[in-house]
Amino acid sequence: MTEETLTQTLPPIRHWPALDLTGTDFDPVLTELMHEGPVTRIKLPNGEGWAWLVTRYDDVRMVTNDPRFSREAVMDRPVTRLAPHFIPDRGAVGFLDPPDHTRLRRAVAAAFTARGVERVRDRARDMLDELVDELLQDGPPADLTSAVLSPFPVAVICELMGVPAGDRHSMHNWTQLILSSSNGKEVSEKAKREMAAYFSDLIGLRENSTAEDVTSLLGAAVGRGEITLEEAVGLAGLLQIGGEAVTNNSGQLFYLLLTRPDLAERLRAEPEIRPRAIDELLRYIPHRNAVGLSRIALEDVDIRGFRIRAGDPVYVSYLAANRDPDVFPDPDAVDFSRSPNPHVSFGFGPHFCPGNMLARLESELLVEALLDRIPALRLAVPPDQVPFKKGALIRGPEALPVTW
Repeated sequence: MTEETLTQTLPPIRHWPALDLTGTDFDPVLTELMHEGPVTRIKLPNGEGWAWLVTRYDDVRMVTNDPRFSREAVMDRPVTRLAPHFIPDRGAVGFLDPPDHTRLRRAVAAAFTARGVERVRDRARDMLDELVDELLQDGPPADLTSAVLSPFPVAVICELMGVPAGDRHSMHNWTQLILSSSNGKEVSEKAKREMAAYFSDLIGLRENSTAEDVTSLLGAAVGRGEITLEEAVGLAGLLQIGGEAVTNNSGQLFYLLLTRPDLAERLRAEPEIRPRAIDELLRYIPHRNAVGLSRIALEDVDIRGFRIRAGDPVYVSYLAANRDPDVFPDPDAVDFSRSPNPHVSFGFGPHFCPGNMLARLESELLVEALLDRIPALRLAVPPDQVPFKKGALIRGPEALPVTW
């Protein structure tokens, strides 16, 4: 592309407020930004300045996989951001670039392989069956979120992480405070420090461990001098928080199934399509508010006729990429026969979510247990009376009242 073909006029800066959205409604501001063009400019509620926003599928994959866009360069920069407290910690794996990022991921890779995830399948199914047994024993009406959708992912990620059962409640509380912007910066930062101190102690105790859980793998890597304790603690926190995001995602998934009984009935009648259907639900569900973590352009890069200058912050929207009509025909429809379905709900590039197979496993087990064991499961209130979390970075229902 020549200098002459580049767009000379910069797009306007659009203010993107922290909206409290309900149900599976797609963000109206993001919809407008997608219609305005493939590359726009945004200003979020916190931080300073403005940032580029990239929304087309191919461009999102390019930016997230191109070393010219750096997460690490965000350090010490007051980039515009959604939450007041998402300030990067130096050395945190979410803000590292290869090769350091690759080195840290390698330390826990064994826990997130197909074999590692299968290691917890039977235990996960047993824990879920116990929760559903208690739900049925207590009888309707019930809050599906507090009874199953919240404790199940917490138990599974703690099992994979090696967090003792007695500490799950504290871990869950810390995670909820970190994943919310409604409690203020100090409360969220305090929760992050307390979680870090906990993992520092736990990993330190496991430097000679040969177990396969995440904190044992991290402890062993620290003991061998492959990573520092600080790096291990940062990675453990990121994985723990990411694992609990399944609570909100599964809340949206079941809200959708319970408000679209035709979809639920098809999953009951055709269990063989469930893996493909869950992938489609993961593509469709708007799992977060606004955007996540930014990158910094390390050199001038041209995207769709716009020149991104070295030093400019850039955000990508995986939600928008998942609705790109050039890749997903009729993108606003839930189509269980969609194939191929190369969605980017778990990200792309070096920062692709390591827990993607675990999240799929949990979703499949939840669909299996709740739809098969409770065939009359339905909402106990009208859909517009289901309360959704406010000030949450990851969207989901506060409660999901059900009966059967």
